[in-house]
Amino acid sequence: MQVRNRRTAAWSLEVAPWSARKASGFVLGRLHEWGYREADTAAAGLTELLVRTAVADGGRRVSVHLADQKRQALIVALSHQPGLAVADDAVLTELAELGAVSCGTDTADDGRRVWAVLDL
Repeated sequence: MQVRNRRTAAWSLEVAPWSARKASGFVLGRLHEWGYREADTAAAGLTELLVRTAVADGGRRVSVHLADQKRQALIVALSHQPGLAVADDAVLTELAELGAVSCGTDTADDGRRVWAVLDL
């Protein structure tokens, strides 16, 4: 996945029960710096679900990536646990219910990615 020509931020977190809440704080803080405050509840919920899903993969760390473009935010959680199958589709339904206008999951050499796009 390549994200170009837009603002981005990334954080690396340990795999722990509190990582989802911590990631949510980082994402909301950066969105506020970028001038977005209207979608706090949806952004927090999406981030927490994305990170909980990545944490469940059992790797040693999780990374969270954020980008914005045209009043939309892309939030990605990467499990850094290579060799996994694509995540269960149930997470996609949950992401849509939390406000994602688009979402998906895929795998790569560096682990499984779960992502969501949110209108801001």
